[in-house]
Amino acid sequence: MCAALGDPTRWDVLTQLGEGAKSASALARELPVSRQAIGKHLEVLREVGLVESEQRGREVVYSAVGARLNALARELDRIGRSWETRLLRIKELAERPDERPPRS
Repeated sequence: MCAALGDPTRWDVLTQLGEGAKSASALARELPVSRQAIGKHLEVLREVGLVESEQRGREVVYSAVGARLNALARELDRIGRSWETRLLRIKELAERPDERPPRS
């Protein structure tokens, strides 16, 4: 799932859908990307379960899937805490005085 958001355009698409359901055409008007490219990005997001589509008349409208986004947010938070712990440990080791006796 995280790999799907590695592309900045997909992140932008998901952010736009977080504001409300939109068609690929509406997204293409709001982002500097063609409608065809938006469609490909939406398909990737749909495949990983971050967006769902619904036929409304002649248009397909996409919306963000809240439960999957919450799970992703929790996973990103866990990864962030893990890195904070590692970086703190590195800082502590780097600031520790050298405990080896001086060479004669």
